[in-house]
Amino acid sequence: MGVAAALVFANLGASYGTAKAGVGISSLGVIDGSKVFKALIPIIMAGILGIYGIIVAVLLNTKCSADGMDGKTGYRILGAGLCCGLSSLAAGLAIGVAGDAGVRAYAQTDGIFVGMILILIFAEAIGLYGLIVAIIMSQ
Repeated sequence: MGVAAALVFANLGASYGTAKAGVGISSLGVIDGSKVFKALIPIIMAGILGIYGIIVAVLLNTKCSADGMDGKTGYRILGAGLCCGLSSLAAGLAIGVAGDAGVRAYAQTDGIFVGMILILIFAEAIGLYGLIVAIIMSQ
């Protein structure tokens, strides 16, 4: 369950962030098509959340043995998977909302770009914290 939770929730966050920011980029493309490539940053950052889930899923899968495991190991794997998956889901929601609003604002003025990137970095950090804690828990 921990392996599945890491993969499913992380990819759910990545897909939501990609979809929500993609709507904003479509809106930006109507206003100023030359800014579209710079505005792809939220989608790239959302895609990284899926990679976090894959990394943790692979690490946790190596901890599972065919012989079975005790309750302590099972709960540790479940907790690590939930930690990475749910933090990536939260980061994906934040990236999606902030990316959509930031890209739409970037369509209006160039001055918002650096602020948008900083907000997205802090949103991505939520998923990175979950990845780090999940790796520590799995050891």
